[in-house]
Amino acid sequence: MNTRHTRRPRRRAAGAVLAGTLALLLAATGCSSKTEGDDKGDAADGVRTGPGVDDDTIRLGALTDLTGPYATLGKSIVQAQQMWAEETNAKGGICDREVEIVVKDHGYDVQKAVTAYADIAPDVVALPQVIGSPVVAALLDDIQRDKVLTFPQAWAASLLGKDAVQVLGTTYDVDMIAAVEFLTRTKGLKKGDTIGHVYFEGDYGANALEGSTWAAERAGIKVAGQKIQATDTDLSAQVSALRKEGVKAVLISAGPAQTASLVGVAASRGLKVPVVSSAPGFAPQLMETPAAPALAAMLHVVSAAPAVSSDLPGVRRMVASYQKKYPDSPVDSGVLSGYNAAQLIGEDLAKACEAGGLTREDVVKAHRSQTNADTGLGTPQNFSDVNRPASVETYVLKPDAKAVGGVVNAEDAHAAPGVEEYLSSR
Repeated sequence: MNTRHTRRPRRRAAGAVLAGTLALLLAATGCSSKTEGDDKGDAADGVRTGPGVDDDTIRLGALTDLTGPYATLGKSIVQAQQMWAEETNAKGGICDREVEIVVKDHGYDVQKAVTAYADIAPDVVALPQVIGSPVVAALLDDIQRDKVLTFPQAWAASLLGKDAVQVLGTTYDVDMIAAVEFLTRTKGLKKGDTIGHVYFEGDYGANALEGSTWAAERAGIKVAGQKIQATDTDLSAQVSALRKEGVKAVLISAGPAQTASLVGVAASRGLKVPVVSSAPGFAPQLMETPAAPALAAMLHVVSAAPAVSSDLPGVRRMVASYQKKYPDSPVDSGVLSGYNAAQLIGEDLAKACEAGGLTREDVVKAHRSQTNADTGLGTPQNFSDVNRPASVETYVLKPDAKAVGGVVNAEDAHAAPGVEEYLSSR
């Protein structure tokens, strides 16, 4: 799927067909889509340009999931970012250019994503959306080689340390440290207790487990881990195992279907203990399922972003605009995440333009100069240190079927005790 914004007609030089053929050959042979001589030089307005930028247009890319397990999330992010682009263009664009978003659906298939990247890379300056930890992992070398500023919809600490890759907000391990601290502070967990942690295999679950294990050891608590596959949607066996372990609480770092199964089965079998989920493990649609009462009673969610029902003025404006534009679509965390990422990339582009260049290197440099990026949609972020999360502050959310997005803020963003110690130890 390739969705584009309506755009103004572009003047094409006589060699456009040849240039397009060359780009395809480069992609087919696995060569870099961004070579040393690939810069286009100065535009008519004197701004340095490169792939994805001409005199009229700035093209951004989105490698998303519109047909796979995260299709609902992908749709929300795509629509939010398209709304941002239209709002931006209505105000005159960026650097006197219209913003266009090129969308490719990979259906959460890594090979399709690799092919889509090869197709899209020659024609975009940055990627404000790439969904999926395995997808991002497969593309890391290409992204770094091509110097394409990329905001993954994945929060594994393994993505830190890459100049062109920006994890927005906290990482999974930092959120799980906050989750353990929340349980010990508010739910009476103490030294000698056992907590369960159900987690996906791969970078997502492994990184979340790193955080929970570190925080539990610090608190004198044992972790009983249960690794699952993304295809596991009946967690009866895991609940039985956790009951035998005598857990006093459960952490889950998986998807919404797994969270619903875990909480629903646990409630039905009398394991009515507090459950804390990583942000990707909750979706508002869960509050329309039979598991809703148990979720409302037992679940909390740790997240780098506030609930979309938040009273933050920026969030309220965004929600109102989204509901007006997409009245039949739910407002979920993907809307907030997508819109926030788009605003941040817009700020980077504007800063790069002010410095005289819109090449990929210019955009990455502008991004890394941001030490207090604040879109009004959550906590300020510092992008200057590639080896640290952009933020260490975590919100605690609570399911609420009556709220926009199905959750409300239970605790405002805060840095859990021990986070800095943990990051230093890494």
